[in-house]
Amino acid sequence: MSQDKLPGEEKSVSEPVKDVEAAPKAGVEREDAQPDPVLTPAVPDEPRPVAVRKGMWSEGTGDTSGYSRIVRATDWPAPSEPPFGSWYDAVHARLATLVPDPYSRVVLDRGELTFHIPREKLTEVMQALRDDAELRFEFCASVSGVNYPDDVGAELHVAYHLQSMTHNRRLRVEVSCPDADPHVPSVVAIYPAADWHERETWDMFGIIFDGHPHLTRILMPDDWVGHPQRKDYPLGGIPIEYKGTTVPPVDARRSYR
Repeated sequence: MSQDKLPGEEKSVSEPVKDVEAAPKAGVEREDAQPDPVLTPAVPDEPRPVAVRKGMWSEGTGDTSGYSRIVRATDWPAPSEPPFGSWYDAVHARLATLVPDPYSRVVLDRGELTFHIPREKLTEVMQALRDDAELRFEFCASVSGVNYPDDVGAELHVAYHLQSMTHNRRLRVEVSCPDADPHVPSVVAIYPAADWHERETWDMFGIIFDGHPHLTRILMPDDWVGHPQRKDYPLGGIPIEYKGTTVPPVDARRSYR
């Protein structure tokens, strides 16, 4: 080991990683990855409007803040088409060669790339993203549920945040399912760290992860009825007594969304 290197630095390389076999075999460290910092924005279609909201947090009842006059439209980010720029194009093309027709749509929005995947192809896509030498998204950082009541036929979404430590890249994968059939394949067998994330998503949103080793509640009691983070779940609450004054439950104060 040369005198100008600190312990551990002898494993690093000074050239960009080009060999597709290097990623899974050589243990290339994170500083070896040299992503392109220049992002070329894709030219998307027009966004699809979802709804028009008025006010900040309520429907106008009891709102003395002035925020009730705010009117804003909510749009779905429009699908994007390649070329996206940076490493996005290579990952998009590589996954398409490994999994036939993997995308329902692709969105590049605010510098973040999201692959929307049909739920029946989720495990195949995740396996390819983890194991392929040119992709190597080894880490699933989170599994999050979202409820969009206005997205008819796909009211429940699951977002996966993946990270490639080999190539120093981040990617979002998203699947959806209808409220009437809230089933999504579990990815615990591929990403064991997703175990408790999927349990929390089931607990809060009622999305059933088929194949999960032990899908039980993690935040609410086992006998709790309903899933508290769905948009149609009542806020509820109990009266609170404080120095002779009673504060009513949340749902009795204002008409919150």
